[in-house]
Amino acid sequence: MKIKCDYCGAMIDETNERCPSCGAPLSGANRTANEQPKTIEELKAWYIAHHLPPEEITRFFIGKNITEPKAFGIFRDGNGDFVVYKNKASGERAVRYKGADEKYAVNELYQRLKAEIADQKGNRPVSNAYQQPQQKKSKKKGCLIAIIIFVVLAMLTAIFDHSAPNGYYNYKGTEYYRQGSSWYYYDKEQDDWLKSYDDPDITDKNAKDYKTYHQSGKSFEESCWYNSGSHSDDSSWDNDSDWDSGSDSWDSGSTDWDSDW
Repeated sequence: MKIKCDYCGAMIDETNERCPSCGAPLSGANRTANEQPKTIEELKAWYIAHHLPPEEITRFFIGKNITEPKAFGIFRDGNGDFVVYKNKASGERAVRYKGADEKYAVNELYQRLKAEIADQKGNRPVSNAYQQPQQKKSKKKGCLIAIIIFVVLAMLTAIFDHSAPNGYYNYKGTEYYRQGSSWYYYDKEQDDWLKSYDDPDITDKNAKDYKTYHQSGKSFEESCWYNSGSHSDDSSWDNDSDWDSGSDSWDSGSTDWDSDW
């Protein structure tokens, strides 16, 4: 698909990041800022980090070729092309993008997902005026209790926690990174960091045997997981897209399933 350069008016491929005629950045490329997910795996991590409901609820399938009606998705086909699609209510598939540019493909679904989140938040019912003061009071009380619990846990952790400090570790031939209470490991085939759901047995007692270590092609600081544990204080995690309600408050039936996108 061709788009028009905002600066010189040349018609160029929409997958280009800069105009080959004048060198100006393209408006479509500007949407893929550094903090946005650029790969399918990063988009999966973004989805999880924003506490979104299961994919069967939102109807956004990342890394899957779903053929049933009412579905958005992205996947890589047998030819190596990245496909971004929308299955309409009728079952007809509208392909938004098909090509080799993973970053561009991911950005297309990422932007549509963010728009859907905004729409879903706008569709949620608003509590009546009588209930609101009571909810605010309850929320303040809950926050105070949470703060007290946090302080107590922090004190107990400082006394009893013997876990390894944050940093890189080489454990049984695999490179790990500890961030907070979570462990991540480097996958050489994907050249990316993935969350480890089976924590390695590394504590401050044996950490001396696994000194801070890093030799992967991609540092952990470059991964989408870096600082994800505190993303509510990090603008790069797009706080407006956090989903703060249960799965039952997401209504995919309100989505326009008849349009191409």
